[in-house]
Amino acid sequence: MKTIKGPAVYLAQFMDNKAPFNSLDGLCKWTADLGYKGIQIPTWESALIDLTKAGESKDYCDEIKGKVASYGLEVTELCTHLQGQLVAVHSAYDTMFDNFAPDEVKGNPKARTKWAVEQLKSAAKASRHFDLDVHGTFSGSLLWHTAHPWPQRPEGLVEMGFQELAKRWLPILNEFDEQGVDVCYEVHPGEDLHDGVTFERFLAATNNHKRVNLLYDPSHFVLQQLDYISYIDHYHEFIKMFHVKDAEFNPTGKKGSFGGYGDWIDRAGRYRHPGDGQVDFKTIFSKLTEYGCDVWAVLEWECCIKSPEQGAREGASFIQNHIIEATEKKFDDFAGSEIDEQKLKRILGIN
Repeated sequence: MKTIKGPAVYLAQFMDNKAPFNSLDGLCKWTADLGYKGIQIPTWESALIDLTKAGESKDYCDEIKGKVASYGLEVTELCTHLQGQLVAVHSAYDTMFDNFAPDEVKGNPKARTKWAVEQLKSAAKASRHFDLDVHGTFSGSLLWHTAHPWPQRPEGLVEMGFQELAKRWLPILNEFDEQGVDVCYEVHPGEDLHDGVTFERFLAATNNHKRVNLLYDPSHFVLQQLDYISYIDHYHEFIKMFHVKDAEFNPTGKKGSFGGYGDWIDRAGRYRHPGDGQVDFKTIFSKLTEYGCDVWAVLEWECCIKSPEQGAREGASFIQNHIIEATEKKFDDFAGSEIDEQKLKRILGIN
């Protein structure tokens, strides 16, 4: 067993154009004052990091590590969710996903994909420069528009889609392998990797590449009514990152998992602050500890009701109160005794 590290916080949703949320120094002081021990850095935020430079220069990464450490914090992981999304984009989403891309590649899907691949390769090198062994991202999607099989999917479409997805990711995975860093895909709605079955499809398409791993976030499974507890039993060997985020699913006679095109506040399935939704975090922390998952517990604030400021204030203590110090002794050791072969034979009735 292994004690989960934490509490840490993902900075992505707290970025803003006003202090303290517009600089690394400001965010570090703010999170440290709230009781966090680590920060997870979204690498598309130029106010926090220049990813290309981080991939080129260990000195630059050491400067950032030093700055973060001066506040009593660690960099837990780097993340490339937006860049990973752009590794694979169906044409139906080109316009919307162009918002994640730099101006010079907007309107040019091939150039956008190439840029995203290079960003991920830089992230591999940067992760190694930070002495990090894991990295979080999205898979992107070529098949999401066919998730509901109407119209009927042509035979072979899904297989071809995962083959193409693997083809795009293999050069990236190989770069991460050279750097000794695992790629942790956040299984998420809108991605081709959105549940256990699709994760296994992708893993097989990459020929079981050893760098294919998972970022576990139970909130996404509540929204699709997947058993997020037994998911840990199936995939604990792959779980290398952990987002602490809650959700609730309250269907009515008018709306269910598809959401009726509603805003988050109006949907049957919606994200909540940890402790305010339906996720059984006590069991999750027990399972991850029992299986020895070497992860940071990282708050990801996404709540349609509670403010980010209150969420951040409450998040550190919520995580700290759920972390279990893995025991190194059995509770009944006091009643034990030295091994005595003759005594064992007497207990078993063996002459």
